[in-house]
Amino acid sequence: MTAPNRNLLWATIFMDELARCGVRDVIVAPGSRSTPLVFAASEHPLLRVHSIIDERGAAFFALGMGLVTGIPAVVLCTSGTAAANFYPAVIEAKLSGVPLIVVTADRSHELRDSGANQTIDQVKLFGSHVLWAYDAALPESQPPALARRNLRTLAARSVALSTGLTRGPVHLNFPFRKPLEPTAVEADLHEDDTGRPDMLPFTQIVPPELHPDFVALDWLEAELVAAERPVIVCGPRCERDEFPLAVKALALRIGAPVLADALSGVRFSVDRHGVIISTYETILNAASVPPPDFILQFGGPVTSQALDEYLSSANATRVNVQREGRWQDPHHQSDLLIIAEAARLCDYMQTIQRDDAWLKQWQQAEHDVSRLLDETLQTHWFDGAVARNISHLLPYGAPLVLASSLSVRHFDQFSLRDGTHLTVYANRGASGIDGTLSTAAGVGKASEERVTLLAGDLAAIHDLNGLMAFGRTHTACTLVVVNNDGGGIFQRLPIAQFDPPYHELFVTPHGLNFAGAAQMFGFRYALANDAATFEQMFKDSHASDQNWLIEVPTDIVQDLAARQAVMQVVETGIMQREYFTQGEA
Repeated sequence: MTAPNRNLLWATIFMDELARCGVRDVIVAPGSRSTPLVFAASEHPLLRVHSIIDERGAAFFALGMGLVTGIPAVVLCTSGTAAANFYPAVIEAKLSGVPLIVVTADRSHELRDSGANQTIDQVKLFGSHVLWAYDAALPESQPPALARRNLRTLAARSVALSTGLTRGPVHLNFPFRKPLEPTAVEADLHEDDTGRPDMLPFTQIVPPELHPDFVALDWLEAELVAAERPVIVCGPRCERDEFPLAVKALALRIGAPVLADALSGVRFSVDRHGVIISTYETILNAASVPPPDFILQFGGPVTSQALDEYLSSANATRVNVQREGRWQDPHHQSDLLIIAEAARLCDYMQTIQRDDAWLKQWQQAEHDVSRLLDETLQTHWFDGAVARNISHLLPYGAPLVLASSLSVRHFDQFSLRDGTHLTVYANRGASGIDGTLSTAAGVGKASEERVTLLAGDLAAIHDLNGLMAFGRTHTACTLVVVNNDGGGIFQRLPIAQFDPPYHELFVTPHGLNFAGAAQMFGFRYALANDAATFEQMFKDSHASDQNWLIEVPTDIVQDLAARQAVMQVVETGIMQREYFTQGEA
């Protein structure tokens, strides 16, 4: 378009270059100062604009899209505290390595620190929680070519940094003077900057290829050959594409179990040889498992506390492989950190051949524990059984979002590898419960499929206005809320022995149900008090074109007692078998 004034020229050049660099989605929260950027995005033929009313929800929606696509969505807001509401999602994006471009509109420089309305200090607002922050220049009436080129390279650099070696959020702050609307200003330059021909980016930034160091590979191969009990650990947010296949092939060659977190992207992939172990938490709690002597870890720190304690207490050689070079070792025990593409590293190690006796021990335990869990969970209805049922009932390839706290822990323990292909997401960078519903809306929109969200009552209440995002963006959702009337995870912690203040200040019972919320936001409501009802309602929701909210009422104390009863049945069932050949610790 022909820009009617300097502000629209500025915004049009910037948005056009973002589109040329592959950005497709812009999420906006309504506001005045951001008008030029919103208008320019809405006019661009390659950009899809999504309107989310509140800034916190908008940022988590953009985060959810980045989780699915690996391409940064732009989240855009007006000046003032609107920008501050992006903060939780920015922190999560940084810690999870999710691409995100944060754009805040601002007052012009003369209004800063002056008492002007809706004006705060937005320059480098997010501190160390972004990979890069830039305070753009004010639009000019007759901008030189250098200023216009700067806008294009600013967009190109933002996308490249957000998706580069270390993925994460970048922050761009754009000050504007009035007029903010597309009002013609005679003195301004009216010709739009068209950029390079054929919609090519103004500056193409080529990411590096990460090959493993061959000296490190030789050492790694020698250590693996010498190891007696090697394990491969796939934590949350492993690399995608070829990695699941490559790591399973490596595990088969070296005779090592793959202890795959539910968020790894590996557990629910096709596994013809059964190298993936999903019941490790139950196995470690129920059986006498000798410690590993070699740990090869991909992805982030694991969700399971039992697995974390098993690994951290072992006297083992530890190798951590991270494409981005992020430090993912909270116990500071790594002997070697290899910065390389994980699939490529696995493929390089083709010459190792070990026996599979150690792997077979894990496989037998996995087989028996899976069978016992399946049988026992059919007769025990509690929050963990809800997670298990979802993993059984979800359609092939369906996206699933898990809230933090108990939801992700239960799914990690009770969702078994049974041939179902699932794509599982969670905000486990900072592990907050804020923004969970909005993240799920972004995941569903980017996936273009019905998204299922498993959340506790507090996570749902915390982001209740996120329900609006599904309707506004035409995103299909099945929301399962396990309502135990408070913070059930605190029942597992030592503070539960100190009442008061445990009940009122930690559990924080609220006495609410979600029927009214479902009606308010246009969701079909269902109450599931037992497994049969839940199964039917869940299937009905996935056969429907409506959004569903399925509420499962449970009790904190009874849930914990049921989980302990299930564990007792499993432990009793496998006590008579000696799965593992004991070695020296």
